[in-house]
Amino acid sequence: MYPPISSEGYPSKSPPPSAPPQSYDQPPPSRPPPLQVPQYATGIPAHFVAPQPVKVKWSSSLCACCSDVPNCCLTCWCPCITFGQIAEIVDKGNTSCGVHGTLYAIIEALTCCGCLYSCVYRTKMRSQYGLQESPCNDCLVHFCCERCALCQEYRELKHRGFDISIGWHGNMERQNYGVQMPPMAPTGMNR
Repeated sequence: MYPPISSEGYPSKSPPPSAPPQSYDQPPPSRPPPLQVPQYATGIPAHFVAPQPVKVKWSSSLCACCSDVPNCCLTCWCPCITFGQIAEIVDKGNTSCGVHGTLYAIIEALTCCGCLYSCVYRTKMRSQYGLQESPCNDCLVHFCCERCALCQEYRELKHRGFDISIGWHGNMERQNYGVQMPPMAPTGMNR
């Protein structure tokens, strides 16, 4: 098992090999073999097309404004308020309702193109909730039917459980209200 030990206390040297291993007799390859790439390196066939996420329909139609008469009236006479409320929810509270509403009012007053600002938030909302782009392109919907589009977006958020009047932060507090921990009682005996 162990090499024999010589008289000096060192292991004795083994004799050099008499012949080189058989692999030395073969000539070296002229070049390395080509790299073999598997046909499906990623595991996905080249002709595979990823399925598109299913888009859901809006909870109400574009012209169902009268299903929520108070919101319809507010949006008809002052769309900046409705837009500000919608934009705050869609933006997840990053900017307040007042800021969005004021920007919308300024853009509308100066250029009469508040629809260009509001259509951006319709697109964001559609992508967040996987909604269909219907009845046509978001900008076209807002350009032709601005107030109806705002009412539809308001109804959609309401349908999804948001209380639009309390804003994003109010909705998050309401949602997390049931998860709050009760205050800790002191443990042990105190005198």
